[in-house]
Amino acid sequence: MAVAELKVPNAVNPGAPEPDTPDTLEFGAVQETYLHMVIRRFLKHKLAVAGVLVVLLLIVCALFAPAIAPHDPNAITNTFNAAPSAEYPLGTDRVGRDVLSRLIFGTRVSLTVGFLTVAISVVIGTVLGLISGYFGKAIDMLIMRICDIFMSFPQLMLILVVVSIVGPNTRNITLVLGLLGWPQVTRLVRGNVLSVKQSDYMKACTALGYHVPRKLFKHILPNTLAPILVNATFGIAGNILMEAGLSFLGLGVQPPTASWGNMLTDAQSLTILTSQPWLWVPPGVMIMLSVLAVNFVGDGLRDAIDPKSMS
Repeated sequence: MAVAELKVPNAVNPGAPEPDTPDTLEFGAVQETYLHMVIRRFLKHKLAVAGVLVVLLLIVCALFAPAIAPHDPNAITNTFNAAPSAEYPLGTDRVGRDVLSRLIFGTRVSLTVGFLTVAISVVIGTVLGLISGYFGKAIDMLIMRICDIFMSFPQLMLILVVVSIVGPNTRNITLVLGLLGWPQVTRLVRGNVLSVKQSDYMKACTALGYHVPRKLFKHILPNTLAPILVNATFGIAGNILMEAGLSFLGLGVQPPTASWGNMLTDAQSLTILTSQPWLWVPPGVMIMLSVLAVNFVGDGLRDAIDPKSMS
């Protein structure tokens, strides 16, 4: 609560010098900034905080995978389909590779595809959304019709066709998912720009003669970052699932490169599902944990940024 100090005359001895009080109001509490408010609200979301911790742990595993993994993920040993032991904590697969090491290195693939794909789609979608929403008219119609064309096709089928043409590998999957994921971002940014450009401060920018790039990237974009960040977090989770699905179908990351999806591919037989759970439970759990963690972070950001939520 703000505490004000006012200059009050000395009632006992009016002729005495006044105590050392300021001539103006001094506030004992600093006004809370928007960033501090968002952080405070986010920290109240326990699942979101837990999600951040899980994501940070996954990032550490991805960055330091060679130091953390106990074995070479592609090294083939004479121990086939071995149960978990002291040497192999999660056992080995059907060709003798350490499951734990492949699980750790698979984190690199999932996070790389998830984050880079979102980065590509957000950059393209944000730029096109800003242009479409600000200029309107023919430019807006052209960009929106292109979005409609992209969104009229079933996304999974379109991705499968494109990946089968360009070839399945980490780079191609990242590019395909990124280049096909921008229409949703474009529509989101366009809607926010249409609202922001009617505000009084944008009319003031026009009256002051600011150039269009300055108005777009310095005044409009900062006021549309909040929904973009929330959408990006959910996009990361969706792309992790998409990569795992493509790898499971054989159109994603190709062996011997470790991926959570192609680890599940090796566990399709009924025998493995019933008697060798160490081959499919760990990658399945990792996919579930990573997607849940990112979604919890997105929920926390949405609640923290939403001005209608309780402080």
